[in-house]
Amino acid sequence: MSTLYDKFVQTIENQVSPLAGRLGQQKYIQAIRDGFIAALPFMIVGSFMLVFIFPPFSPETQWGFARAWLDFSARYQPQLLLPFQLSMGLMTLFISVGIGASLARQNDMEPVTTGLLCLMAFMLVAAPIKDGALSMQYFSGQGIFTALLTAIYASEAYAFLKRNNITITLPPQVPTGVARSFEVLIPVLFIILTLHPLNLLVEHSTGMILPEAIMSLVKPLVAASDSLPAMLLAVLICQILWFAGIHGALIVTGIMNPFWMANLAVNQAALAAGEPLPHIFLQGFWDHYLLIGGVGSTLPLAFLLLRSKAVHLRTIGKMGIVPGLFNINEPILFGAPIIMNPVFFLPFLLVPMINATLAWFALDFGLVERVMSLTPWTTPGPLGASWAANWSLSPLLLSLFCMLTAAAMYYPFLKAYERTLLKQEAEEAAAEPELALATAR
Repeated sequence: MSTLYDKFVQTIENQVSPLAGRLGQQKYIQAIRDGFIAALPFMIVGSFMLVFIFPPFSPETQWGFARAWLDFSARYQPQLLLPFQLSMGLMTLFISVGIGASLARQNDMEPVTTGLLCLMAFMLVAAPIKDGALSMQYFSGQGIFTALLTAIYASEAYAFLKRNNITITLPPQVPTGVARSFEVLIPVLFIILTLHPLNLLVEHSTGMILPEAIMSLVKPLVAASDSLPAMLLAVLICQILWFAGIHGALIVTGIMNPFWMANLAVNQAALAAGEPLPHIFLQGFWDHYLLIGGVGSTLPLAFLLLRSKAVHLRTIGKMGIVPGLFNINEPILFGAPIIMNPVFFLPFLLVPMINATLAWFALDFGLVERVMSLTPWTTPGPLGASWAANWSLSPLLLSLFCMLTAAAMYYPFLKAYERTLLKQEAEEAAAEPELALATAR
């Protein structure tokens, strides 16, 4: 067993860790992650508005408060939808600017100018004029992949032109703001002369504008991302990387965010249309069923540590319980420790995978409401699960059940580790008098 574990650790250190490190530092993955982080406040608030628009009550209810809320929402739905449409409905605009600003910082360029250039590049291909008005169809999740591609293209084209001095350079005496405005003239022209003809060519050849054509190409990937095998693979990669001390969640969420946002937009559109929500594996599912208390679902372990007989573990439990409530578990990961600790490898790997499977089938069979809202990742698991599903009770109960299964799986491994530490503590306590006597001599 020890030899097998040593080989596993060696494989992680020699092969997995360097690859994950390079992937995590890849500038486009970093930029996409930064773009979503920049857009996150707008999307969370926009998602929260859906709770007011679609209150969690049965349409047939006769309870006075619920009936009044439902009638108010139905009467003023167009007005109430406006904040949602200007936040979640414009997510790709925020993401485009965020990606452009991130790549600008990495390429030593001005973030605001680059972000605006990326915004123009996206709107150039994704905002056709219909009946004298701009279409917003692709400003939400349907245009997410187009936003990623156009933002990367525009920022890299700007960087290339600047590196090769293909810009208008004014004398140093000209104010910086004015000089920067002239510097970006050629990049703006370049983006227009390349993306607009490409969009017209695609539309002429396929009858679809560029965002529609891109969505048709990635549709199989989007569908595959919302499957049990894809979810288990994402969890497995995240857990193995974290066990090696690499922030696997950043890498996995950086890759999955575009798929999650596209599927979340579909779920929200279905909710607005009064139809069943089609997608299961979204960020709310990831955060509130698989990462309860942080990666590895360690909040139940924190509660178990509070009652440990080992002083070290009990101390770590006290340190980790409050951060764990808000899904921050570094004190437990590095304090217990769990990272690179062979005793905790199996539960750390299996707890989120088993909970993922249980939660998947609970939602797939219709026993639990599905995610329709974006929540902060720091929201405590059971509360966040309910919030993400329009304050339904069943997600809260499922999250609590996942906590119980996590505690049951961690418990025997914790007791084994505890016995080892108690033995060490007893040996150290026995050695102290001898050490003091030797020092006195």
